[in-house]
Amino acid sequence: MILEACVGSYDEALTAIEKGANRIELCENLHEGGTTPSFGTIKKIRELAIPTFVMIRPRGGDFCYSKGEIEIMKEDIKICKELGVLGVVFGVLNKDKKIDYSLLQTLVQLTKPMSITFHKAIDEVEYPEDDILKLAEMGIDRILTSGKKDTAIEGAELLNKFIKIAQDKIKIVVCGGITKYNFNKVENLIPNTEYHGKKII
Repeated sequence: MILEACVGSYDEALTAIEKGANRIELCENLHEGGTTPSFGTIKKIRELAIPTFVMIRPRGGDFCYSKGEIEIMKEDIKICKELGVLGVVFGVLNKDKKIDYSLLQTLVQLTKPMSITFHKAIDEVEYPEDDILKLAEMGIDRILTSGKKDTAIEGAELLNKFIKIAQDKIKIVVCGGITKYNFNKVENLIPNTEYHGKKII
């Protein structure tokens, strides 16, 4: 089982590792849902002996990006690749809140062989269950989701449906208000192999 700690700084990463995190998701501006961390932070995190995924998101807000923002995302992906980052985390939607598959294909091609997590943008899609296997076919390795609800517990029914659809094709990373205090409840309600949270450990 993997417990992925979402952190907003190098020091938070150190603390998460000390507490037993199996993997780090590195962001900045967690109050905005997470944005791309600085070059220096990414480089420093690479010194740590733990798998780390880096958020690729130029700003908070929605997931429909301008041409300029898309170019920034591409450059950040290139930097992560140059630094030997294990994986990156991103999600792209169009104005209709559907996955922008054309842009996604471009980003996937640029990102590989790094691992890719499609983040919580999936929870803004009307019927995300229809996209799970499509994302797998495109080369996405995992999907971070709270089942379209604020918390995993509230989204349990849909999350279990996602996990059943995904099977061995793609990983579902369960998130949403998961803490070390309610983890056993979440795990019993939503049996899975990967969980994510700011206070998960």
